[in-house]
Amino acid sequence: MASTRLVEAESRRPGGAQTGGALALAEVMPRLVLESRRVSGTLAHGLHGRRRAGPGESFWQFRPFVTGEAAARIDWRRSARDDRLYVREREWEAAHNIWIWIDRSASMGFASDLAQTSKVERALVLGLALADTFVEGGERVGLLGLTRASASRGIVETLAQALVDDRAGLMQDLPPPARPGRFDEVVLVSDFLTPLDRVREAVQANSVHGNRGHLVLVADPVEETFPFTGQAVLHDPEGGLSLDIGEAGAWGEAYRARIAAHRDGLSEIARQRGWTLTIHRTDRPASEAALRVLTLVAAARGLG
Repeated sequence: MASTRLVEAESRRPGGAQTGGALALAEVMPRLVLESRRVSGTLAHGLHGRRRAGPGESFWQFRPFVTGEAAARIDWRRSARDDRLYVREREWEAAHNIWIWIDRSASMGFASDLAQTSKVERALVLGLALADTFVEGGERVGLLGLTRASASRGIVETLAQALVDDRAGLMQDLPPPARPGRFDEVVLVSDFLTPLDRVREAVQANSVHGNRGHLVLVADPVEETFPFTGQAVLHDPEGGLSLDIGEAGAWGEAYRARIAAHRDGLSEIARQRGWTLTIHRTDRPASEAALRVLTLVAAARGLG
């Protein structure tokens, strides 16, 4: 029978209790950062083709001059190097950001021996890997309600440090009503083991301008299958309540039906707002969920 454990509050931070000591911090946060880098490295082509010419300040590329274009667009210094005329193109800069929120509440500390890692560690790796890949694709990324959006190459370290410092986030099972900009996009990573009406309110608060968004549900395999028999006691890590359910096997069918109904409700919430829902189990590679999210983002923008 599967065994389970609950990660303590301090361990739900990228640096956890080690924030006060550089040596201990080095044992935890860099591991998550490196893991997120590894995952993002497997997604190198996930946003291929996102960068393109348009209004902006950053140099993108030189391309051959096309007959009919204004002569003022010619870059004479580059053209002097060979026999052709060249135009200096700037990179297109869209007026939008991508905001990521990572659930680090008590329920995310759950892990079973059927999983590769705890839910919170997987959520952190997923969120940071997505941030790194989005920035590589030319986007600006920030933590919803916590940091400003940035296109820094050190985005993973920046966001990880912000999470280390954010102790209040350990008590929040839903994102703040940050009200992103009109063209911004939102990615929420959580187990969403929260009443559906509260999830609906959070999604609505972060899509007031019709923003596109994506729910990434992280689940332990035990939470889906409930493979228990014999006498059992259920514990609520967030409310602190315990319930002696007696014979666990008799609860299995009703529990799985309840989980299915909850998932259906989440799917409907996402559909109503034009968002997407991705379900990821912690016994599967993180790259699977990350690649799906990248594909959904590209498809929503007509780039897939």
